[in-house]
Amino acid sequence: MAALIEAIAVKRKMYFEFENAPYHCLDVDISTPTARGGQTLVRLKMRNLLTRAVFDKTFKAGDKFKEPDLSVVPASFLYSGGDGFHFMDQETYDTLTLNADLIGDDKDLLVENLIVQLQKHNGNPIGIQFPPHVELTVTYTEPGIRGDTASGSVTKAATLETGMEIRVPLFIKEGEKIKVHTETREFAGRA
Repeated sequence: MAALIEAIAVKRKMYFEFENAPYHCLDVDISTPTARGGQTLVRLKMRNLLTRAVFDKTFKAGDKFKEPDLSVVPASFLYSGGDGFHFMDQETYDTLTLNADLIGDDKDLLVENLIVQLQKHNGNPIGIQFPPHVELTVTYTEPGIRGDTASGSVTKAATLETGMEIRVPLFIKEGEKIKVHTETREFAGRA
C-alpha cells in the first residue's frame, strides 16, 4: 500500500495524489486558529499534472493524500510533428510522445537533443521538467551601437532559434549561443 501524506506535511514542490490525479504543490498556507477547538487548515495552491490547471483548495490538517505513481526518467527531445512532441527515453530508448497541450509555451525552450526529465504517471508521459538553463542560438538581433554599453543594463530584443523573443545585452550578436533561464525565460549569459 502506498504511503499516506497528511495535508499538514505537504510542502512546496511536493507531489501528492488527490481525487485519483497527481498534483504538484506550488504553495502552502497554514492557518492555525487562536480560539480553542478551532481546526488547523491548510490552503494549497496546486497544479493538476494531467490537465495543468492551477487552483487553491483548503484541507483540514489531518486530511490524507496518497503518494502518486510518478516516475521521472531522463529523455532527449527528438522532434515535433503533427501528432505531438517526441522524446527518447535515455534508459529504455523507447520513443515517448507528449501532445502539444501538455508542452504549451515550453515548446520555445525545446531544441534537438536537449535532455529533460520526463514525468510519467502510471507509465504514461504527462509532462517535462527542464534543466535550470537551456542553450539557444540567436537567429536575429539588431547590431549593438558603439558607446551603448556604458551602464551594462541596456538590452535589445533578440529572436532565438525556437522563435522565442527575449531581451539580451547589447554585446550579443547573431549566431551566438546563449543560456536562457527556463523558469524566467531571461538571458543568463553566453554559452
